[in-house]
Amino acid sequence: MHPAPARSHGLIGDSAPIAAVRQLIERAARHRLPVLLLGESGTGKEVVARAIHHSNVRGQFVPIDCGSLVGTLMESELFGHVKGAFSGAFDNKKGLVELADGGTAFLDEIGDLPLEMQVKLLRLIQEREFRAVGSLLWRKVDIRIIAATHRNIKAETAAGRFRLDLYYRLNVCVIRLPPLRDRLQDVPPLIDYFAQAAANAGLPHIRLSDKMIDLLQSYDWPGNVRELKHCIDRMAAMYSEGAVDLALPTGLLNRVASDAFAAAQPDAGSLADAPVNLSADPTPVVASISQSERKAIERALTATHGERTRAAHMLGIGRTTLYRKMKQYGLA
Repeated sequence: MHPAPARSHGLIGDSAPIAAVRQLIERAARHRLPVLLLGESGTGKEVVARAIHHSNVRGQFVPIDCGSLVGTLMESELFGHVKGAFSGAFDNKKGLVELADGGTAFLDEIGDLPLEMQVKLLRLIQEREFRAVGSLLWRKVDIRIIAATHRNIKAETAAGRFRLDLYYRLNVCVIRLPPLRDRLQDVPPLIDYFAQAAANAGLPHIRLSDKMIDLLQSYDWPGNVRELKHCIDRMAAMYSEGAVDLALPTGLLNRVASDAFAAAQPDAGSLADAPVNLSADPTPVVASISQSERKAIERALTATHGERTRAAHMLGIGRTTLYRKMKQYGLA
């Protein structure tokens, strides 16, 4: 039995890196200056952005995924448009920036914005004003800007892909989020937290052996907290079938298989040392993979009431892969 997960500002864990992030959140919440969040994908940048907003709530929190803003409608999505601004503009439309007026705009993956949009964003930050597509009027807004990126923003500016003046405007309050490999002591409380969340979503409440928890804590988690969450969701989906081990990340499974193979060699000592059953469930790891996959898919579909997109997300696979597997196992 592990102690209850430590949680503050939505962040789980008691490690020194997370404690430092919590302190920076408190400082950033005292003002409405721009904040720049840096960190690898899956480290929880949106969690931190929401924590800053909710620590000193004003207005709405409006997430803006810069990576999904594409083509000619990008400016309209951000700043809105007036009727007749372009073909198909039959009415006035508010943009995401206007929705965030009085509150917080979270510009996720700002490093993906093209240079021409960076210019318009720079004016928004400097002058606190924007102009809708097709309009001649500038509109003032009271907005807090929180931007985030997984890119090396200094390298992007050096390469000419990110404006240096925009970087200077954003580089007022910087919070660097640590990768999970730098705070592995937080893995057990994160496991407890995600296991409870999975149970709240209707999946079995998993109880992992100490050996399994130690194994998870020894992995470097290249996908960070997001990857760990998907792993626990898959474990919960496969728990009743005794195939928890097969829900491990591929890199970790390969390492376990390699260790087991090495332990099985004649000069490696007793086979009893091979780590073949790491879960609390007595079912051996060498159970049929195809059978375990089918059962995991069935359980995920049951838990999501047949919603395939949610089931795929729960299993940590793409929707196309899920459809192919369902057809393969006669579940389509």
